[in-house]
Amino acid sequence: MKYYLIAGEASGDLHASNLMAALKAEDPMATFRFYGGDKMAAVGGTLVKHYRELAYMGFIPVLTHLPTILKNMELCKADIAAWKPDVVILVDYPGFNLDIAKYVHRQGICKVFYYISPKIWAWKEYRIKNIRRDVDELFSILPFEVKWFRDRGVEVHYVGNPCVDAVEDWKSHSQHDGEKEKKQIAILAGSRKQEIKDNLGIMLEAAATFEDYRLVIAGAPNISEAYYQKYIPQGIQAELRFGQTYQILKESEAALVTSGTATLETGILRVPQVVCYYTPVGKFISWLRGKILKVKYISLVNLIVDREIVQELVADRMTKKNIVQCLGEILPGGKGRQQMLNDYEEMNQMLGGAGASEKAAKKMVQLLRKPQS
Repeated sequence: MKYYLIAGEASGDLHASNLMAALKAEDPMATFRFYGGDKMAAVGGTLVKHYRELAYMGFIPVLTHLPTILKNMELCKADIAAWKPDVVILVDYPGFNLDIAKYVHRQGICKVFYYISPKIWAWKEYRIKNIRRDVDELFSILPFEVKWFRDRGVEVHYVGNPCVDAVEDWKSHSQHDGEKEKKQIAILAGSRKQEIKDNLGIMLEAAATFEDYRLVIAGAPNISEAYYQKYIPQGIQAELRFGQTYQILKESEAALVTSGTATLETGILRVPQVVCYYTPVGKFISWLRGKILKVKYISLVNLIVDREIVQELVADRMTKKNIVQCLGEILPGGKGRQQMLNDYEEMNQMLGGAGASEKAAKKMVQLLRKPQS
């Protein structure tokens, strides 16, 4: 069968690539065409557009690049119509993907599957009507989403979390049990330029107050070294490494992490963390967050267990003083370290074991082969 996948970010590229490999195992005749990244390309198929040309974040960057975004969207629609796949598989990235789903559904081109369901439970809940109308099958990787969607009339398949798969795969292929050369703090400042610009400097300044620790920045694959260097404060020593996020985390006693998939990966690896997400005009954003967001937390770790396992320093709460205090509490000897490690075990039990990609692929192929009534 012919599979058209769309992933708009680095994490989507990772999870879509694992899904593609599982689909090939389930369907030996599988062929792929996709918007995605290097990891998807490594599995095989035709890369139509790289996610580097899609990933814009924030009102101003989106507005500035609107002609490019619209051009990419129209190209994607035309490419799908021309290729005539058996299914379009959307991977997160709702601003782009829900528009594609609407087009594919209206044109009656093929089935629409949504893998890694959009986080509309956090905000833009009105998009539920688009999913009901335009998506044939929804696949969730977060256990709490199942009830949320079903309560709103949308059937959903929980397949486990691909981050568990990614970590387990890394463990099985990596030599990562060596002695730590020096005590280390990991810095994960996000995967987008705006996140790095807003967060990296203050994260490093706070971590640098713990002078016995080496600071290591986990570089995002789509960001240049030169860009990172612009936001490393003068006088602070920090090593920048790319393509080694799990290794860096495993070597570290604790991490400062900008919200996103990285918070979950850090929890799966059992590394104590502080979630840091600075935004300009922080007090206004904090007020706005209470009016717009429909959830109590921004980190996946806290959302999964439905309580605050990790400290979230967001908007006006993200200050150097607060980071230093929270980080001190989770470093070895800190009063909150063991409790966080215990809570991580609970979270990992809720996620379930590895095999999300295989479960999703098996279900997708089964649904596609099912005779139409």
